[in-house]
Amino acid sequence: MSTMRATHGHSQACCNIPPVVSSGYVPKGSYEQLGGMKTYVTGPEETTRGIVAIFDIFGYFEQTLQGADILATSDHHHKYKVFMPDWFNGSPCPPEWYPPDSVQKQKDLGEWFGEHMPQGPAAALPKYISDLEAANPSITSWGLIGYCWGGKVAEIVTSSEDNPFKIAAACHPAMVDPSGAEKIPVPYILLASGEDPAEDVKRFESNLKVPHHVEIFEDQVHGWMAARADLSNPRVQEEYSRGYKTVLEFFDKHWA
Repeated sequence: MSTMRATHGHSQACCNIPPVVSSGYVPKGSYEQLGGMKTYVTGPEETTRGIVAIFDIFGYFEQTLQGADILATSDHHHKYKVFMPDWFNGSPCPPEWYPPDSVQKQKDLGEWFGEHMPQGPAAALPKYISDLEAANPSITSWGLIGYCWGGKVAEIVTSSEDNPFKIAAACHPAMVDPSGAEKIPVPYILLASGEDPAEDVKRFESNLKVPHHVEIFEDQVHGWMAARADLSNPRVQEEYSRGYKTVLEFFDKHWA
């Protein structure tokens, strides 16, 4: 499958994305304590499929929570229960550190990233899934979606020997490593922005040996499906919706 550029076309939709709320979104889910972490939970109680969502460095932004609600309710064929754990324990990266245009901001940002390497959550996810299964015995199959920093987590965990996921999505992933694709054994979708390194994205795709979909949304910024989505912009809102629709269609087709 060749790397696709953003287009308006779609195959026959398996899902009906609800209207995107540009501001003041009220999340449909609730917060629970699961696996030792505060976790946003959304979706039906009776389902056999669960999705773990790994947010970006900014944590629980309303754009990201709205995305979780979309994933939980918009597929006609499957209903998913979505779990978004707080890997940062209430201390996400402060948005005011961006852009890092001062020595102090650069220092603070470097220290924050040093304390929040994606390898940590990737190693912890198999145990977290076991805890989720104990609390949600009806769920027997798990998918994963990661945004930016969380996209790197998705790459690491799905390429590990302990990968507990049947399918995965990486949305505008950070630190794309083409060599990581070679070890991924499950269907994988990667949606990149126009700001992401296109050559790394293309090489990543060429190394995937599993069913996959890789697409570059040329006119979108890094983060357009999560915290950096300016949903007051009609074009961003359109591509935000299309991004989630693309993920759901891929999951519908390839989640065995």
